Amino acid sequence: MNLRRRWAATARLSAGLLGSITNGLTSGTDSKPDRNVDMLIGGQAVIEGVMMRSLTGYAVAVRQPDGGIALRNDKLVSVTKKYPFLRFPVLRGSVVLVQSLILGMRALNFSAVASAVDEEGEQELSNGAIAGTMAFAFILGIALFVLAPLGITNAIKHYALPGMGHFTYNVIDGVIRAIFFFGYVLAISMMDDIKRLFQYHGAEHKTVYTFEAREELTVENARGKSTLHPRCGTSFLLFVMAVSIVVFSLIPTTAPFVVKFGGRVVLLPLIAGIAYEIIRFSARHLDSKICRGLIAPGLWLQRITTKPPDDKQLEIAIVALKEALAYDAVEPGRAAVA
Repeated sequence: MNLRRRWAATARLSAGLLGSITNGLTSGTDSKPDRNVDMLIGGQAVIEGVMMRSLTGYAVAVRQPDGGIALRNDKLVSVTKKYPFLRFPVLRGSVVLVQSLILGMRALNFSAVASAVDEEGEQELSNGAIAGTMAFAFILGIALFVLAPLGITNAIKHYALPGMGHFTYNVIDGVIRAIFFFGYVLAISMMDDIKRLFQYHGAEHKTVYTFEAREELTVENARGKSTLHPRCGTSFLLFVMAVSIVVFSLIPTTAPFVVKFGGRVVLLPLIAGIAYEIIRFSARHLDSKICRGLIAPGLWLQRITTKPPDDKQLEIAIVALKEALAYDAVEPGRAAVA
C-alpha cells in the first residue's frame, strides 16, 4: 500500500473510530429503559456503509464496488443484565464505552473488508494491511490527541509559565487538544473518501429521524429529514474534552511526564462515565434552555461531520436499521440516538 493510500485509509478509519467510541453511549442499559431518555436505536457510519444497533441486535450494511450490499448482523449480549451492579451511575457509562468500542471496531473491520472487494470478488486490501492501518490510526490518535497536547503544555509550563497551577495546566492542555481535534476533523473533511463517510453519517441520522417519526422506512420518507441530530454521539466527544479538564486536574503538574500520560489513560473510563450521565440528563430535559445549550456545540460540529447523502446511501442506512430491528420489538417513535 503506497503512502497516499495508507493516509487515506488511516483517515477513514480514524474518523470511523470516533464513531466506534460513541455508537451506543446513550443506548439504554437498564432492564426497563425510559422511552424518553434511553436511546433505543444507535448507529455509526462505517466505510461505504452504516452500522445500526437496537436493544438486542445490530447490523452492518456496506455498499460493495459491484453495487451489491454486504450484510453482517448478530445479537447483542448485555453485560449489565448479567452483572446488575454495572448499571450504577457513572460506572454504566464506562461499560457502554467498552461495549461500543468493541462493536464499532468489528463493524469497521467488516466494512473495510467488504468495501475492498473488487468486481471479480478479489479482496483489494489484505487482512494484514487493514489491521496494520487500524493500528496506525490508533497510534496516530494517541500521538495527536494525548501526547502532543501534553508535550506542548509541558513546554509552556517549563519555558513560559513555570508557576501555573493544576487547573490552568489542564485548561491549556484541554484547549490545545480541542484545537487539534477540530483542526483534524476540518482537515480530513476535505478528503473525498471522508466526505463519503460523512454522507453515510447523514444517512444514518435521516433514517433515525424517519424511525422516530413513525414513518415507513423508505428512501422517500428519509430524504427530507435533517442530517443534524440532537442526540448524536458526536456530542459525547465534546463532553469528554470538557470533563477531562476538571478530572485531569487530579494529576499533579509536578508528576513525571509518564505519570501524566498514564493518568490520562487510566482516568478515561471515569471521564466517559461522567460524560454519559450528562448526556442522559440532557436527553431527559431537552425542553430546558440550559440543556439545549449543552447540545448546541454538538450540532455545530455535525455541520462538519454530516453531509447530505444520496439515495443509494440512504438505502444502505435503511437496510441496516431494518436488519437491526428484526432482533427485537422496538416500538417506532421511541427516542433514538444517531
